[in-house]
Amino acid sequence: MKRTILLNSLASAGLLVFSFTSMAQDRPRDADSYHSDRDTYFHGEQWRGHLFERVKDDVAHVRDVTWPGGGDQYRLDRTVDQLNQLQAKLADHVYDERDLNDVIGVLSRVVTDNRMAPRDRDMLTDDLSRLRDYRDHHADWDR
Repeated sequence: MKRTILLNSLASAGLLVFSFTSMAQDRPRDADSYHSDRDTYFHGEQWRGHLFERVKDDVAHVRDVTWPGGGDQYRLDRTVDQLNQLQAKLADHVYDERDLNDVIGVLSRVVTDNRMAPRDRDMLTDDLSRLRDYRDHHADWDR
């Protein structure tokens, strides 16, 4: 009787361990699909018209996959708010370099101060580079 209970316990524990292992393997593929879809998106030139929306998507992705502790969520939410304000002005054909600099500054603090995966940090660093490129060449951006 004791032997049967021991074997059942071991079998249950083994099944439990393998089920956790299989679930853990699914997470990186989901993260990888986000990054690979993003990389594909930036291969053409069509992304230029949707840069700020794409940056917001990337920040939302980081917010969804990072641990919700400390000041990280606040910085991520603030970045999205700043992007929304900038987009509203740009929709009214008003370019405000100070607002763009605010967005770049907030996103820079997210990149340097937040706890995130290296791949997510690289993604947001790439977004920063694109925002800086927009700032430097906004007059010729649509051409």
